[in-house]
Amino acid sequence: MLIQAETLCKFIHDIFSAAGCSDAESGRIARNLVDANLTGHDSHGVIRTPRYLVWLREGKLLPDQDITVVSDAGALLILDGNYGYGQTVGPLAVKRGIDKAAEHGVSIVALRHAGHLGRIGAFSETAADAGQVSIHFVNVAGSVLVAPFGGTERRMSTAPIAIGVPAPDGPPIILDFATSLVAEGKILVAATGGKPLPSDSLVGPDGQTSGDPALLYGDADPTVNQGDRRGPGALTAMGAHKGSGLALMCELLAGALTGSGATGPDYSRVHNGMLSIYMSVERFDTDDSFAAEIKRYISYFKSSKPALTGGEVMAPGDPERKSRAERLANGIRLADDAWGAIITAGREHGIPEPRAKS
Repeated sequence: MLIQAETLCKFIHDIFSAAGCSDAESGRIARNLVDANLTGHDSHGVIRTPRYLVWLREGKLLPDQDITVVSDAGALLILDGNYGYGQTVGPLAVKRGIDKAAEHGVSIVALRHAGHLGRIGAFSETAADAGQVSIHFVNVAGSVLVAPFGGTERRMSTAPIAIGVPAPDGPPIILDFATSLVAEGKILVAATGGKPLPSDSLVGPDGQTSGDPALLYGDADPTVNQGDRRGPGALTAMGAHKGSGLALMCELLAGALTGSGATGPDYSRVHNGMLSIYMSVERFDTDDSFAAEIKRYISYFKSSKPALTGGEVMAPGDPERKSRAERLANGIRLADDAWGAIITAGREHGIPEPRAKS
């Protein structure tokens, strides 16, 4: 199924508006989810819509929340998202961090109890647009999905990390990845008819790896019920012990240090913690060398001979820009099962199916 981004954005907006979110928040949610699809991060795109609505209906995700300042110590800010939509409380926290770094040169922002924050790279893009380097560590309390290196049982969340570096004479360098081999949302995409998974994405109780989404979801419908991960397996960490160690640090920094909580089985709702560091390039670049050095090194980086004939060496952020251009021009492709789940969610809230290219 192909659908234009503008049409999809209006459809998602109308669903959340009918579900009880304000017009402004519905717009933020829709733009954030559709933007994830545009950048090729379908795991954090509109496929999340039915889950968000279930959480909203169950009172686990609260509409139109503001952030609460727990502590303000100048360059250190601790904020509570009050279980509001990540598309609302996340950008509010990022703005505070950018403003603090503009004032002090650097800032650290600890955000606790946020709803699903979506694609974390979007926050790095916002900071880069403001001329700041940013680093974001994230955990997902209540979402136990990933086995530690050497284990088969779930003990960690997918624990994403994002780093953004502005490039004054070109697009920013945006590194954004889950510390699991694949994001849980990519397993969701595969389970609903989308792109198949690598064969070592999951591990079973016997220690054997597999690309079968049933190891995570069993026979449940993952598009609807967030809690139905009744499969016997776990996600694997990327890079073996390296990814496992990074995920552990995300749990300790984004979960324990922020006060949001490291992940575990005893939470009544899924929520994100995020520890963010912002650095004003202007304060570091005292001799105006930063732009020239970024340009020189990225050119040198990309000049490596491609491994494949006709291939291209790309910097972090390049694939997302290519995907955005292609999908804006040609439409966003959604698997039939995923699209069907979104259509059903729309009908439940009185929103008719939009026209789409088949």
